[in-house]
Amino acid sequence: MKKIILLFALIIGVSTTQAQIKIGGKKIDVNKAEKAVKDVASAVTLSDADIITLCRESVEWMDANNPVLDESTEYGERLARLTENLKEVNGLPLNFKVYHVIDINAFACGDGSIRVFSALMDLMDDDELMAIIGHEIGHVAHTDVKDAMKNAYLTSAAINAAGAASETVSALSETQLGDLTKSFMGAQFSQKQEFAADDYGFKTCVENGFSPYGMANSLQKLVDLSQGAEASKIQKMFSSHPDSEKRSKRMKEKADNYKK
Repeated sequence: MKKIILLFALIIGVSTTQAQIKIGGKKIDVNKAEKAVKDVASAVTLSDADIITLCRESVEWMDANNPVLDESTEYGERLARLTENLKEVNGLPLNFKVYHVIDINAFACGDGSIRVFSALMDLMDDDELMAIIGHEIGHVAHTDVKDAMKNAYLTSAAINAAGAASETVSALSETQLGDLTKSFMGAQFSQKQEFAADDYGFKTCVENGFSPYGMANSLQKLVDLSQGAEASKIQKMFSSHPDSEKRSKRMKEKADNYKK
């Protein structure tokens, strides 16, 4: 933050008709650097409504850039069946879609959007898939994904500022929205957040008539897969949902206690 403000202080006296100046041998795009500072400032004061709007725009971008399977397909029908009673969380309407992709992943966004990848559905039975869906809803219920979106926006703004002084950094993303979405998808949750979301996934299974072992079993499958030839396909899921082995053991103990 201090570096960005310093950059702005150095160039603020430049005429608006002068698009670029040189500092330290690098060309500085004055207008872009000024916009980056404004982006960071506005990110600090983002309202809940602002964050939900960013989440919705990010999910729309993802939907437009991935093959979506509707309810006329086997995947879409299965997801609709599993989620038919999952209408809202904390007053926020939920919506679900399937991406027909080879990566094994699922994610939630702060506007109530849950996206499940078809390769994950191939791997999990209904109990396990329900647990993962419940886990993702937990991240919405606990505002984890809203916080991740705000941090992603800050990262996007920071990259924009760096891009003012570097053509290489600027080329990382053609649009701010795409950059924002990439930053958000790379977010990693804390162990406390993951445990709380796992508990929510467990609760979702139990309340909807699914196995209490769904959460533990789904996590164990991810652990087993991460050690095999298909490991590369689950790297995105592990980057945002770490410590799966520890979490699987914890959720098995929770299920054992529930069954007693």
